[in-house]
Amino acid sequence: MTRRTGLSLLLLALLALGASSAAAVIHYHLLLDRTYHSACDINATWSCSQVYESQYGAFRGVPVAVGGVIWAASVTLLVVAGLALGRRAADFAARVPGYVFALAVPGLSVVLYLAYASLFVLKTYCIFCLITYVAVAGIFLVSGAAADGSMTDLPRNARRDLTSLAGSPVALLVSGLFVAGAVALVALFPRQVDATTAVAAAPAPLSIEQQTEFDRWYESLPRVPVAVPTDGAKVLIVKFNDYQCPPCRMTWEQYKPVIAKYQGMYPGKVKFVTKDFPLDPECNLNTPQGMHQSSCEAAAAVRMARAKGRAEAMEEWLFANQPQLTPELVKQAVRSVGGVTDFDTQYPRVLELVKSDIAMGAALQVHATPTFFINGVRIPIVKAEYFEQAIAYELKH
Repeated sequence: MTRRTGLSLLLLALLALGASSAAAVIHYHLLLDRTYHSACDINATWSCSQVYESQYGAFRGVPVAVGGVIWAASVTLLVVAGLALGRRAADFAARVPGYVFALAVPGLSVVLYLAYASLFVLKTYCIFCLITYVAVAGIFLVSGAAADGSMTDLPRNARRDLTSLAGSPVALLVSGLFVAGAVALVALFPRQVDATTAVAAAPAPLSIEQQTEFDRWYESLPRVPVAVPTDGAKVLIVKFNDYQCPPCRMTWEQYKPVIAKYQGMYPGKVKFVTKDFPLDPECNLNTPQGMHQSSCEAAAAVRMARAKGRAEAMEEWLFANQPQLTPELVKQAVRSVGGVTDFDTQYPRVLELVKSDIAMGAALQVHATPTFFINGVRIPIVKAEYFEQAIAYELKH
């Protein structure tokens, strides 16, 4: 490996590491704070948040950016080792581009898939993602051009180099720290729950101890008056919702069977109401940085479909097609799914009803979606079994 090749690979690897790390930090904040607004959320087309919160932003709950950090760090370590040992271990240094190329092949496959999803499915772009894609492609090209010998020799050479690695305390220490850091990063990073994989099934029952602990926590939460008629129900559940919000979709999937269960067990005693709170400045001036710029149309579409008896079908369609929603796509769907043929005519009037919900949410200090109130108790997103326990608590008391 020539010094020029090594420095080129190092620059590209550091570029990928920096972009992936920035993406991971943003995704971390998004998972902990749904109101977080990153600097790369420029508009509806250029929005890191929408890409990270989509079904393409995580694999088995682990953000893709975390994998990018680990991949880029491994390439960086390999290149640094090759440059540092160039004279003392010339054979190893010459094989480094081959090792990097072996990592670059699956890396390029992943970024090509993610680039396709971003450009053609979501039609939303992430600056840090694009930087990573370019860096990975560059690493693939540079390492491929510099790789010496046949790739079929790579496994044998790798075994030889690993044997040498085992005899070096410094190399073992660095490798151990890298593996430990990678494992800790994956294990400790917050998980993203994808609504497309959420199982709409009965939640596991809580133990007596868990119920007691939950009830104690629930009792400590304040109650506020929510101006929604109960119609004689003992439990009133109000959800402030945005049809472009991934956690709204997730809770819709997971909580629906719980609510249906209690409505079946106690007819007329459990009432569920959805209130609109689109994170779209077109209709919600409380969210000037809101990036869900089809959510006002989506909220209006459900209201119009309700008059046709098609509200539930419209909701299902919106949540199922959430990643690619655009105002025009919503208008097409409300015609085909909701049976509404005069969307544009109705829109100004219906939007005022949406704004009425928004005003209620603002008065209740709603800042993000979904926000739930159960008999006036604001609760965060919890597992379905704890949501069920909250309903059971209210029925008892």
